[in-house]
Amino acid sequence: MMQSSRNIANVWSRRARARPVLAAGQDLPNGFSLPLQNRIAPRGFTSLNGDTPFQLCFLRHGQSTWNRDNRFIGWTDTPLTDEGVLEARIAGQMLAKSGILFDEVHTSLLRRSIRTTNLVLMEMGQEYIPVHKHWRLNERNYGALVGHNKKQIVKMHGKEQVLRWRRSYDEPPPPMEDNHKYHPARDPRYRHMLDEIPKSESLKCTLERSRVYWDEAIAPSLKEGKTVLIVGHENNLRSLIMRLEDIPEDDIINLNLPRAVPLAYRLDENLKPLDRLDGKLDEATGFLRGEWLGGDDAVSEILTRDHKQVYDTTIEENLEQGKDRQKWKKWMEFAAGKPTLCQTVNRCDPPVEFDNDGDQSRQVASSA
Repeated sequence: MMQSSRNIANVWSRRARARPVLAAGQDLPNGFSLPLQNRIAPRGFTSLNGDTPFQLCFLRHGQSTWNRDNRFIGWTDTPLTDEGVLEARIAGQMLAKSGILFDEVHTSLLRRSIRTTNLVLMEMGQEYIPVHKHWRLNERNYGALVGHNKKQIVKMHGKEQVLRWRRSYDEPPPPMEDNHKYHPARDPRYRHMLDEIPKSESLKCTLERSRVYWDEAIAPSLKEGKTVLIVGHENNLRSLIMRLEDIPEDDIINLNLPRAVPLAYRLDENLKPLDRLDGKLDEATGFLRGEWLGGDDAVSEILTRDHKQVYDTTIEENLEQGKDRQKWKKWMEFAAGKPTLCQTVNRCDPPVEFDNDGDQSRQVASSA
């Protein structure tokens, strides 16, 4: 006979009461600090995430069509490629293997981010949790650059100028004209906010809108003791991380984020990052106290490839499609283990096998 909802609630209540509540900063025997909800006074909310010390995770979406083609995207609603679907699902596997359970997700209005969210939750068996979508978590608007090939823009304007447009704090790209082919005003999802659509954005502009959403939606959830996943885009995530880590304006130009590799944080009572267990900043960027679930070395390799893809004009090959791409797929497979993309006991989807190049080959019939 199935348990009643009241009995199940009682089970969770007993588990919550059984968890020790320690003083702030007091460590468990294995060196991990307890999650925020177990180190402060009870707040009336019991997080699903009782088995890991992390409370916040950032995740950039999987590869979209314009990532593949090396084009400036901005608010353009490009879909995930097949590779992007694979990236998102393996990111979900990484999270599943980590033991993290989320209470809610926050993401943008753009489908590359939304679909990444759905795929991640599917791999984690957490499709049931709330997902909140908002335009303030959209990618920055790249203005007149939207739709253009990044390497061609580097050849036209020079590496230093493009670097400032892409990564500096307060230098936006040239503004988008009202008749631009990819102007967001053409998209019906923004019909209620036409006057708020930016013509171009710097990271400073992106931070001004993302901090409103953080303060009004994300921070209150974290303070309640919830464990939160933010799935977004490189620049809206950079803006949030810049504020979280107190990265100086002059240094933020050097922070880049890979696609589809979870970055997990432990936070103190003031929602500031606790140090990593090794007491160091991450080796991939040199700025962060979060933990890359794929490992610092692998993230460093991805970021090196991404830098060459945009700025190295001596390379004509598209590194999102060439041999380096195959190496990256093999690393993703290694990081998550040989994929069977079916992590949960009660999942009825047949597992997916991969050929030697990391491509999906076929679905295996379920033995059930």
